[in-house]
Order: sequence, then C-alpha cells, then structure tokens
Amino acid sequence: MRLAGPSLSGGFRTSLLCLALMLSACGPDEAPPATAAPRPSPLPSLEAHADLTAAMSAWLAAPDKRFNPGPAGKKILASIYPEAATTALWLDANLRPTKSAEEALAIFTDAEAEGLEPADYRAAELVVLKTNLEAGSPPSHADAAAFDASISLSFIRYLRHFHRGRVDPKDIGFLFTLPADEHDYATMVRDAAHKGRVKETVAAITPPLVQYKALRSMLPKYRALALTEGTTFPRLGPAPRKSIKPGESASGLDALRTRLIALGDMKDTAAPLAVPPVYEGDIVEGVKQFQTRHGYEADGVLGKATWAAMSVPISWRVHQIELAMERMRWLPHLGERPFVAVNVPMFRLWGWDTVPESGAPNFEMGVIVGKSLNTRTPVFMEEMEYVIFQPYWNVPKSILQKEILPILRRNLGYLDSQDMEMVDGQGDDAKVMAASQENVDLLAQGKLRLRQRPGAKNSLGQVKFMFPNDENVYLHSTPAQSLFGRARRDFSHGCVRVEDPVKLAEWALKDQPEWTREKIVAAMNGKPSFRVNLTRPIRVVMYYVTATVIPPGNTLHFAEDIYKQDPQLDKALHARRR
Repeated sequence: MRLAGPSLSGGFRTSLLCLALMLSACGPDEAPPATAAPRPSPLPSLEAHADLTAAMSAWLAAPDKRFNPGPAGKKILASIYPEAATTALWLDANLRPTKSAEEALAIFTDAEAEGLEPADYRAAELVVLKTNLEAGSPPSHADAAAFDASISLSFIRYLRHFHRGRVDPKDIGFLFTLPADEHDYATMVRDAAHKGRVKETVAAITPPLVQYKALRSMLPKYRALALTEGTTFPRLGPAPRKSIKPGESASGLDALRTRLIALGDMKDTAAPLAVPPVYEGDIVEGVKQFQTRHGYEADGVLGKATWAAMSVPISWRVHQIELAMERMRWLPHLGERPFVAVNVPMFRLWGWDTVPESGAPNFEMGVIVGKSLNTRTPVFMEEMEYVIFQPYWNVPKSILQKEILPILRRNLGYLDSQDMEMVDGQGDDAKVMAASQENVDLLAQGKLRLRQRPGAKNSLGQVKFMFPNDENVYLHSTPAQSLFGRARRDFSHGCVRVEDPVKLAEWALKDQPEWTREKIVAAMNGKPSFRVNLTRPIRVVMYYVTATVIPPGNTLHFAEDIYKQDPQLDKALHARRR
C-alpha cells in the first residue's frame, strides 16, 4: 500500500531507513538520524491522529524490501497492530514517548546488565528517534510511526532473548529441545505499553535458577576489572620455568598479590610481601582459594596450569559469565517440584526440594562425567522415574565394538574375570548363553547382547537412577570411589557416576517413608535388579556452564571448558550479527 502526501515524504523515507537498520540482521550498527518532516498541527487525542494511522499503515505495509522486517516480524506486528486499529502504543496524545516507552528504552540500553547486547534491540537508533519526536513542534507522524512499531518489535525481541536465549541449543549440538513457548508476546507488549507494566513484564520471565541472578550480580565487578587490566589491575608475566612451592623465593609476586586481592581471593588487609619476596603466608592461601574456584587441586603450588588460569584475560572471564547466563535461559521454569542439576564441566551435582529464594541446594556431591575426547556426557532435561538396586550393566554397543570384542576374540576367559555374560533376549531374565567363539560372532552381529552381573565388579555399582532418554545416560554409583579425590573427573563412558549414592537415593525416595537409609543400604547389597518406582518424578537437568556462583559462600567459580563448548556458542552468537 503506497500513500502520497507531503507529511509522509521525506520524514517517512528517512524513518524507514532508520527502521531498516533497526530490524535488518545484516545492517550496519549505526543509522543516520531521522529528519523531521513538515509538522501538522497537534490534535487533542491520539485516536484523532488520522495522519498517524495512515503512517502506521504505510510503515506496516513496508513496500520496499530493503526495509522489510521479514515474515516473522510482519506476523508479530500484525498481531500487535490489527489492521482496524493501527494506533500507537508508546506515544501520548501529543505524539511524545510515554513513560512506558522510556522504561523500554532504558531496558534496551542496559541490556548488557543481562549479558545481552543493546545493538540487538537498536537502542541507539531508538534514542535518536525519541530525540526527534521530543524536539519536533509538532512531531512527525512518520517518525512517530517508525518509533512506535520498531520499539514494539525490539521489545518482543528482548523478551524472547531474555526468556529463551538467542541461540537454539540444538543448533550447536546439545541434545535437548527448548520447552514450548506458550507466551502471547503480542498481548504482553500491549499490556506493558498500555498499563505501564514494562518492568513487571520483564521480571515475570526472568530465567528461573537463582544461579542466573547470582551471575548477573558478578558482571559489574568483572567488567570493571577488565577495563583496568594492564593498569591498576596488573597482568602476570610469563609462567615460571618450574613450579613455585610454598616457602620458595620468587619474582612477580607483587602483581600476583594485587591480582588475588582484586579477584577476592585475598583480603586487602593481608600482610605485605617480605623483602626479598618469599612465596608464603597469605599469598599461598590466596592461591589455594583461586585454585578451588577454578577446579584445580588446592595445593598452593604455582604450576603452569594455575599460572595459565590466573593469566586468562578478565575480558574472557566476563564472556564466560555471559555465555553461562545465555545457557541458563534455555532452562524451563521448574515450579514447586524437586529437581537435580548436574553441571558437567564442574563435576558437581546439586539437588533442590523446590526452587529456593536463597539458591542454596538441599544437598550436593561430586560426579564423574564422560571423557572429553569421545564419550562426552550429553546435555538434556528428563524425568527421573525409578531406581534400580543391584543393577545389571547392559554394555553399550560402542563399548562392545571398540573395547570388549577384540579382547573376547583373544580370550574368552575375560567374561568370567569381569562377571560378564552373553544373553539372548531383552530383560533381566534373558537366557544366558555359553562362552564360545560362535556366540561371540553372534554378539558381534547384534544377535546377542553383553551384560555385567550385579556385584562388586559391576561398573554401575549398587544402584542406578533412571530417567529414560535416547542417549541411554543415567546416574549411578561406582566401585571406583578413589576417582572422586581428583579435581578433574571426566573418566566415564557418558553416564554420570555419583559420589554419594545413598544420599541421592534417600532424597529421591523421601516421599516413600518406608525407604529409610537402612533399607536403602540393605537393598544396595541385596537381591539383584530390584526396581522401585518414584511416587513423583524428579526433573533431571544436565547442563553445561563454565561459570557459576556456588552457595552458601556465593563465590564465583570457573571451570575448564572440557568439551570446548564455549567457542561454539560464541561463534553462534557472532553468526547472528551477519
């Protein structure tokens, strides 16, 4: 639809250009300022602005493809501005931005506080349009139409990004689908604008975990440090040729001390260094605290790995926090129900009875996850439905083909030594087959399967916690308890081994009072393959973040990116800007 007339000519074209820069995914970051068109006389009420309605209709039609917001944008706008009611949402009767518009602009401008980017919501360009509207006497209808429609689009984009993230996890290899988004964003935008509920609308869709808010609170500190890195916040020099142990003399300790104090690993009242400097006392304790927060053995030794972690630019630590916040937007609102969360790169499990205000879990424990090279633990969300005591271990095909079949072709005695057996059929009552090379051939063809009997050698230990999923991954105990003494624990074939299976079973079965701790321990040592269904499923969240705040001390922890996921997400976020 093309409209003619002096009031829609120069200002309308310029406003369209400004809007194109706001909406185009591949447009430049900066837009030329909108120029004012000839001003009609002010009218007594917004509804009476016939020229504004015409300008809104012209803008929504967007005849020039260069300025087209695309099918998705058009669909959203059509729901916000029905054809029969193309009146403005964010303007008052004098075509000036309302308080709601100012609040929305403030949120876009401050998007970095949420780990988002103001440019995604064209905050700078919208401020230019707002300035033009406020300066005009009277304001241009073309500018008013461009401002109103574009602020609506930016607000919807912000709400979706803030609530669900900017990248679909499936696009970067994660194995879960975002929950269905049932929000009526058009209604949310209209209500926010008309009822003055902009801040409340945003608050209502804040990501659910308290961890998100805790990470958000850390951003200002780390951004401030990043701005001063290299000046008042010193960088470290090259790593020492050999590890520095407590009690040894060393150079470069002044910069290390200043850095530890700034990061909060040492108090600023800590004793000054001796002359000549000796690595001892408060600075050693500060290094131990730093090591704990970064997933290293807290031995106080300044080795290459610790030195490298201390030398990571703070700007990248800021980005780690932002990437963690992005991933947390993928998680659903969990409601008033128990859930277990496993952070894969931090080798840690937490359990909550409900989502608490404090963020403190009801319990936590260490875990062992999949090897970083070829048996990674996937990221997904499922429902824990039952527990199996004294489980059989059904050997996965990948392990069978790559590891066990070559051994069996050389040595059938391996089966007895590992308490393994070949069986025909599914279920625990499947027929056990003789240990022969003919049956090994059938096993290789997939006509038989291999399992490990319950007992001391069983790879699953004495209990497993089942949440059916396509990857055949679950939580389970392990006979290899010594591995929990290591700081880095990616040793499994993909499943997650838990440090304290009795505590986890006790918590999972807490709604069934007959399952006391004593009964659980007895079941773990009792008859094989004994299943107990949960009276209420428990949400299991397997997630991956390399920055998190751990209660109750609320200290910021960073983890090594063992699966190299941060660069993938970073790349996907950058690709959106092209």
